Amino acid sequence: MKSISRYIFRQLLTTTTFVAVVLTIIVSLFGSLRLVDFIINRGLPVSVLFELIAFRVPGFLAIVLPLAIVAAILSVYNRLSTDSELVVMRASGVSQWTLATPGIVLALLTMALSFPLNFYVSPLMYSNFKAQQIDYRNAFSSILLQEQKFNAPSENFTVYIRKREGPGELRGIFAHDARNQKKPVTYLAERGVAKQSEQGIRIVMFNGSQQLIDRETGRLTLFYFDQYSLDLGMLNQRNEVRWIEPKERFIQNLLYPDDSVNDRFYANQLIAEGHRRITSPLYIMAYAMICLLALLAGDFNRRGKTARILVAITFIAALHLISISLFNLSQKTLALVPLAYVLPILTSAILGFIIFREGNNYTQRQTEINTNSEDNL
Repeated sequence: MKSISRYIFRQLLTTTTFVAVVLTIIVSLFGSLRLVDFIINRGLPVSVLFELIAFRVPGFLAIVLPLAIVAAILSVYNRLSTDSELVVMRASGVSQWTLATPGIVLALLTMALSFPLNFYVSPLMYSNFKAQQIDYRNAFSSILLQEQKFNAPSENFTVYIRKREGPGELRGIFAHDARNQKKPVTYLAERGVAKQSEQGIRIVMFNGSQQLIDRETGRLTLFYFDQYSLDLGMLNQRNEVRWIEPKERFIQNLLYPDDSVNDRFYANQLIAEGHRRITSPLYIMAYAMICLLALLAGDFNRRGKTARILVAITFIAALHLISISLFNLSQKTLALVPLAYVLPILTSAILGFIIFREGNNYTQRQTEINTNSEDNL
């Protein structure tokens, strides 16, 4: 790569990195709003919020990378044009290929990064996110952690904890168990320990009492105990079998669904999602070509290229909407899937041809101008 190309590429890479980081942070903040509600309602520590957000970052990065490329190419090449650097470069004999190469190389590198993100990293991290979310939703800490509040993990069971000291250490326990409607039981204990076992949730209470009411006779029975184990196993839902969402699946699991009932029913949607993950990085090159055509083709204009930038953004938005429409339609008719490949590849090829044809025309015009100037002299 020539020194001029390296100069442009460094600016593009710096701008792309900055925009990608900023957009990822913004998207992560907006995406974490529901997680904040989840954390607060279950009394989980703030560290859990950052842990869950970290699992979502690769998915957010895959979304913002095309936007970062578009922003970088438009801003850097527009600044080079405004500062007349492109004019000086062309006057010194720099070809259209040399000027466009940094943007094309950056698009290719971003595509190379997007494929592993879409195929492996993003689904793996999202799967970990869902697993952690389910664990925190169903684990005993998310049920019993909220202090000084009547927690009702089920319709017939209520728990109140005055204070929590460390993992599983509980103080001031009140529990009302009405799972047996004929003989509801109330427990009071000075302290206790909440444990998670294979059988479910269990609270070991110390220095407390058990009050049992027989509704048929109205008799109250009171027991005092030094230690009592309260089994909450039936409240645990950790072993529920759930359907794996498309976002959690690797590319091979999407393109080749298994024979389960849900997979057979959603087979078209899964296959369409698999092809979307393959084709979405291809649009990065198409977007880059649109931006390069807008800023490199045509003659220099002292008024700037704001109008061309707006047109480029409009075309990119239209191409993106078409890709979304193709994806939605392909979920119903898989015969449309090839169009999702043809659209970005054909767009990139046509725009690339136009860019370099314009470059050759520009070179010929400059040669004619120089020739005429020498003849006049």
